Order: sequence, then C-alpha cells, then structure tokens
Amino acid sequence: MVRDVAMNDAVTDALERWSAEEGTRRLWERDASLWTGGDEPAWLGWLDAPREQQDQLACYRALAEGVREDGIRHAILIGMGGSSLCCEVLAETFGPTADRPLLHVVDSTVPGQVKAVDARIDPASSVAIVSSKSGGTLETDVLRRHFFERIDDPKRFIAVTDPGSSLEARAREEGWRAVVHGVPEIGGRFSALSAFGLVPGAVIGLDVDDLLVRARRLAESDDPGIRLGVSLGALARAGRDKLTIVASPGVASLGAWLEQLIAESTGKNGLGIVPIDGEPPVSPDRYGSDRVFAYVRLTSAPDAAQDAAIENVRAAGHPVLQVDVAEPAEIGAEFFRWEIATAVAGSILGVNPFDQPDVEAAKVSARELMAAYESSGSLPESRPRLVDGDLEVHTDDANAGVLGQPADLVEALRTHLGRLGPGDYLAINAFVERTDGNTRPLDRLRGVALRGTGAATTLGYGPRFLHSTGQLHKGGPDNAVILEITAHDPEDLSIPGLGYTFGVLKDAQARGDFDVLCERGRRAIRVHIGSGHVAAGLSTLADAVSAAVA
Repeated sequence: MVRDVAMNDAVTDALERWSAEEGTRRLWERDASLWTGGDEPAWLGWLDAPREQQDQLACYRALAEGVREDGIRHAILIGMGGSSLCCEVLAETFGPTADRPLLHVVDSTVPGQVKAVDARIDPASSVAIVSSKSGGTLETDVLRRHFFERIDDPKRFIAVTDPGSSLEARAREEGWRAVVHGVPEIGGRFSALSAFGLVPGAVIGLDVDDLLVRARRLAESDDPGIRLGVSLGALARAGRDKLTIVASPGVASLGAWLEQLIAESTGKNGLGIVPIDGEPPVSPDRYGSDRVFAYVRLTSAPDAAQDAAIENVRAAGHPVLQVDVAEPAEIGAEFFRWEIATAVAGSILGVNPFDQPDVEAAKVSARELMAAYESSGSLPESRPRLVDGDLEVHTDDANAGVLGQPADLVEALRTHLGRLGPGDYLAINAFVERTDGNTRPLDRLRGVALRGTGAATTLGYGPRFLHSTGQLHKGGPDNAVILEITAHDPEDLSIPGLGYTFGVLKDAQARGDFDVLCERGRRAIRVHIGSGHVAAGLSTLADAVSAAVA
C-alpha cells in the first residue's frame, strides 16, 4: 500500500491530468504516445510477466532440482545491472535456504572483488549462472572466462539470455547444463520477474511461484503503482528530483535495485530523477528543497529509528511517499510496483524509460583505451594535476582551470565541492572493491559532504554503476558534481584467453567513463589512491573532504 504524504498542487494537478487523459488505460494498451511516440511498446513485455512467467515455472523448478540433486553448494551469478541487482535483492532479503546453494553475485572487474568470490566458493561444488540479455556484455564475458577456468565443467554452467544471442551459441557449442531464454520484449532493468530473476531465485530455493502470484495480485489491483509514478514525475518536474530512498532493514537491498531502475530509465535528454540510496541520515534542516523521500516500510518488522527520522522529515515539510510492505515475501509485488511507477514517471517527464542512449559512450571510450593498451602494452599516461602523499588528483584541462593551483588535496576539494549549487548533488563513483572496510570511509565521506554542503550524495561502485546511474550522469541534467575514485591494485588477476588483466580493464572502464563525463562538460575530478591500503586512502580522502567543507 502506498500512502502519499505532503501532497502539493503539482502532484494533484498531475493526477487529475493523468485521469483526464486516460493514462492508465493507455499504459495497459501499450500506447506509445504516453511517452515519446517511439519504440516503447516493443519493451513492455514486463507488464505480462507475472501471468506469463507462470508457464515457465516447471522448467525453472526442474533446473533447480537438478542442481540440488548434484549437491551443488554455491551458485555464482555473473551479470551486470538488472541481471545482477534483482538477484542480489532476493539473496539478501531471503538468505540461504536449507539444502540449496548459497548465491554469490559477481558484477565487478575489480581484481579484489573477483578474488573475494573465489575465496568464498568451492569450485568442485559450484554452478555458474551467466546472465546477459544481449549475450555480449563485456564484464559478463570476462567473468565467464574466469569462472569457466575455475570450475572447468560446462555441465555446471547455465546461460540466461535472449534467443539467438552469442551467449546461447557458445553455451550450446560447449555443452552447458542449460540455456534459459529471456523475453526479448523485456529490457534488462525490468527483467526481475522474468528468467533473469526467477532462475537464480529457483536455484537458491525460493518459492518463485509465490513471488509471481503476489506480483500478479498487485498488477490486477486498482493501483499497481500509478499514483506513486505520477507523484514521482510531478515532484521531479517541480524541482524535487532527488528521490531519497529509505528502506526497512529487512528489505534494504531493494534500494540498489531501485537506484538502477529509476536512474537508467529517467536520466536522459537533460532530464531525470536522481535516486539516493544508502545515504547516512542527517538532521532534516540539512536537506534541500530538491528532496522527496520514498519510505519502503516493512510493517512486519519496522525500524523505530527510521520511523522517527521519517516523522522528522515530514514535520520539516519534505514530501514523503510511504510504501507499506506487509512482509519480505511481497518483494515480487514491489518489483512490479516500482516498474509501473518508473514507466509512469517517465511519461510525466516526457522521456522513453526503456532505452539507455548514453551508456554506450563509456563503453566506446573504454574500448579505445583497451585498444591502446593492446597496441603499446600500457594505458595512455594520465598526469596528475596534484600529488598529496599517496593521493593524486586527475582531471581535464577545463576542470583543471577551475581548480587553479591548489596547495594540497583539501584546497582542491574545497574548490571542487564549492561548485555545488542549489539543486546539485555529489556523485561519488568508486572503482574499488565493495567491502565493509571500504564502504565505512565512503559513507563517512558522504555524511560530512552532506552536512557541510547540504547537497544530496550518491555512491556507486564501478563498474556496476555504469549500468545504472552512469546513464543519468551523462544523459540527465547537468546537476552532478562528480568525484571519481580509483586505486592501485596490489594484486592483479589475468583474464583467460585475453591479453590484459582485470586491473587493466577496470582502469580502462574508470578512465573511459571519466573522459566521457569531461567531454560533456561535467564538473568532475578523479582522485587516485596510488599506493598503500585502499581503505586507508579512502579514510584520508574522507578526512580531506571533512576539512574542505568545515
């Protein structure tokens, strides 16, 4: 159930307009004019997923039962964006199931992240689920190469991909355990209730039938997410485009999935909703007038501190859209609710929520850097604009002209963060291993930046954010001040069959994305941790940000 609080005239007017223009009927009838009049109807297969996917459940169950009978204890999900994040939600929401494999999601080219998964699995009792709609996703391919060498048995590989893809061809040629087809009319970030979410869910022992039944019940209700979507779109058009997600601990992982769904769907043509997930809470007087809060509240296990914080936010006059979730088993319904809401918000904004026109630019730039590496044996040199101990500051000439000649890192950060104006946000893009030890200083960095500047903050780990908020950074409004973080890898990892390593690929992806941001005139610097322990470097950086905004 969605409760709309602090509704304003913009939302009321938008709801009346939606009703008068028969928006709900046009959505279900797949009317392209609801958005841009383009190819939107070709990507609306997810509307039917709660009903049509029930026809595939026998296949999914049989596959899962075969894995169980083989005594498999670890399932490795190799995918990016929508192919991985929905599975992460399922694994973290429901946890391990007795006599079923433990799910390990790997969606990173950072060598330490790949090695961390290596350390947690037993190759002799592992199955790998390789998920790629197109079949040609670069990160998925290199990770497939790595784990194929580790497991060394094609019968313990499952492909989830669209019919006719290169991944399907490879799987059939090599004799993989199974090929499960996705639905071509369902895009990656809308695929949670298709094979991309349901196959891994079934393998780890979840009741995927129940997920679909609950989603179908919501789909057939009076409001499966329409008011939520209209509210989000109208508030964004009125200037409240920083959607701050607060979720109960029992469903907290939903935030990262929502982040990619909303950012990649709405962030284009200079427009967009900026989802803020995992931001440390602060006093409501530090939040700007660009905020709207989405409170996903688990009514069976609410968090008292969150309840109190949200009440304070309401009292301060910020709009709060509260979604009451009865129990974790409703997560399938929540996938569908937010897919509907995102499609509707895209209509209100006037964008096509099903394309991602700016994602390819970073891929092209990374490929050019990789070509240079394969030709010369090294990536093109990037000379730092400032060296302060183990930390270096890199940027392009235009941004360097704004920085001037800073005496140290604190002064450089003071100047860079001073570029944050009303309606702007700080985007922290970290190409480092996603660990608790690294997240703690990054969260501290977010907190001091928010308290010191009043600007919203986001945190994305590379390269996975390239498949979510990366679209927003490049195609959305120019309201991001970007702090990219890279680090030297103390230990690298080769990629079987290729002439470069995971570390080189990760560096090319980081620099490729950064180069595109600079080419588009974005306010961006890159801080590189040149040596030493990454967590220590991140802590030093957080200290410097604290001093810069003091």
